[in-house]
Amino acid sequence: MTSVEPAEPSGKVALITGASRGIGYGIAEALVARGDRVCITGRNEDALKEAVDRLGADRAIGVAGKAHDEAHQAEAVERVMEAFGRVDHLINNAGTNPVFGPIADLDLNVARKVFETNVVSALGFAQRTWHAWQKEHGGAIVNISSVAGLAPSPFIGAYGISKAAMINLTQQLAHEFAPKVRVNAIAPAVVKTKFAQALYEGREEEAAAAYPLGRLGVPSDIGGAAAFLTSGQSDWITGQTLVVDGGIFLNAGVS
Repeated sequence: MTSVEPAEPSGKVALITGASRGIGYGIAEALVARGDRVCITGRNEDALKEAVDRLGADRAIGVAGKAHDEAHQAEAVERVMEAFGRVDHLINNAGTNPVFGPIADLDLNVARKVFETNVVSALGFAQRTWHAWQKEHGGAIVNISSVAGLAPSPFIGAYGISKAAMINLTQQLAHEFAPKVRVNAIAPAVVKTKFAQALYEGREEEAAAAYPLGRLGVPSDIGGAAAFLTSGQSDWITGQTLVVDGGIFLNAGVS
């Protein structure tokens, strides 16, 4: 049974990485709700199938694989082109944060894994969608960064550094892909997902109290931002990072 009430078809198609749950799924819901068709990716085939069923098999397909695997990147773009004949929008959401601790003791192999998944895979998907469709027909790319990429974040330093790189990648792509393709980033604060659970589990009320808007984010908050950045309403916006943080950065420097 579909949990999303789709609008009339928009004719647009989006490829969303890491979208079987959490922020990626929230983005897929928002785009399907406005009438887009979507291809979602994820590592777990069963979870991906369940997500496709909820989105609606007439509006969504899934391609299982690891984001940093170049063969998976190629398959995902090929599948979306075969299924829908176009790929207007790319949302690079797939990410990992397998380590918690100071970077002084960080295993460099772990650092490489973080960058492969969070940054290099985003570049790989952008290259492939560019050559498959966007170079000739235009479109939009949205990279999911993080507020951890805007300021030091104790104990998740490797993740934060990779997300800072994602912001610069956004600017580089925006410069090179203009005027055909607009490229922007979203930098969320803590969003209530399994990925971020360790940051608020058992202390959500305490964690939310630090936010001027009084709550943590939810996937639909990021879905709405991504829908805006892939819509005609943002046609004169490129190379920007939209901070979606419940106001947490307003507290910077306040003791």
